[in-house]
Amino acid sequence: MKIAVLTGGGDAPGLNAVIRAVVKNAEENGHEIIGIRRGWAGLVNLDSLPLKYEDVWDIVGKGGTMLGSSRTNPVKMPDGVKKVSENLKKVAEGLIAIGGEDTLGVANALYKAGVKVVGVPKTIDNDLSNTDVTIGFDTAVNITVEAIDRIRTTGESHDRVMIVEVMGRHTGWIALHSGLAAGAELILLPEEKFDLDVVCKYIASWKSKGKRSGIVVVAEGAEMKESSYITTDAKTDSFGHVRLGGIGQFLADEIEKRVGMETRSVVLGHLARGGTPSAFDRYFGTRLGLEAVELVKQGKWGYMLSLQGTRLVSIPLESGVSKLKTVSPEMIETAKAFQK
Repeated sequence: MKIAVLTGGGDAPGLNAVIRAVVKNAEENGHEIIGIRRGWAGLVNLDSLPLKYEDVWDIVGKGGTMLGSSRTNPVKMPDGVKKVSENLKKVAEGLIAIGGEDTLGVANALYKAGVKVVGVPKTIDNDLSNTDVTIGFDTAVNITVEAIDRIRTTGESHDRVMIVEVMGRHTGWIALHSGLAAGAELILLPEEKFDLDVVCKYIASWKSKGKRSGIVVVAEGAEMKESSYITTDAKTDSFGHVRLGGIGQFLADEIEKRVGMETRSVVLGHLARGGTPSAFDRYFGTRLGLEAVELVKQGKWGYMLSLQGTRLVSIPLESGVSKLKTVSPEMIETAKAFQK
C-alpha cells in the first residue's frame, strides 16, 4: 500500500519525529510512504517525493518539518477538494495528515468528501479538543519558561516590569503553563477578559511590598473588558484568522504611564516553536507516527489519534476539530492563586 503523509499549518517541534516513525513502521510492514511537500499546497499542485527510512533516520532531533508546510486551504478553492482527491489517488491510497485545528479541519472535510485520511494532532497552542496534549506544546512551554527566567534577571537588575507576550492565538495554554512554571506575578489569558485598571493597581501594589520588578505573561489573544484583541493588521489568512500581536507593547506603555514603573515588552513569538524539540515531543511524536500507520492498516479513515492520560486512542476527526479546547475555569483559578 502507498501511504501519503503531510504536515500543514504552523510548524512545531516534534513533527520530524512523527514523519520518521511513520516511515519506519510503514517500511517494516511492506508499505511505501510518499511525502507531500508544503502541506495541502503539495496536494493541490501535486508536489511529492518517495520517503525511505534512510532519508529520515536522523531527523528525530531536528525542529520544523522536513516536508515543509503552508497555510493553503483547499476547501476555500474552486474545486479544491476535488483536485486534492484526484491528486492523492495519483500517488497514494490513503493519507496521514499531521496538523492542528485548520489542517485537521480540512482533513475532516476531505474525509466527508470520500478521501481516505487519518489525523495526527499537532500545534504548540494545544487547542485541539479531546486530546490532552498536541505535538510541539511541551517544547514551546519549555522554551518560554527558559526565556522568562532570563528576562526576569534583567528586569530585576533595572527595576523594571517585564511583559512577555506569547503565542496561543485565542487560547492561553502556553501562557498558563509557562507563567506558572516560571513564577510569573501576573498571567493574562484570552479565556477571561482583564480590567486594565485592576492590572495597573495590582502592579502598583508591588511597591508597598518592596518589589521593584516583576513578570507579566500575556497571551497574544488576551482581551481587555472594554475592547477586543489586538492585531498587527486587518488581513486574514485562508482559514479566516487575523494576525494577532501587540498586546504586550500596549500593556507596557499603559503600565509605565499609569503606574510610573519602567516597563519593557518582549514578544517571544516564533522562538517558542523553533529549534530542537524536547525529549517529550520526540518520544510523543514517535508514538504518534507508529500508531498513525496502525490506523491506516486498520482502515480507520476519518479518525485521529488522541492522548488521554498516558494512553493513545483514536477518535473521530470531527470530535477533535469541532471546537477549540480552552483553559478551564479551574485552571484559571489556579493561576489567580499566585496573583494576590
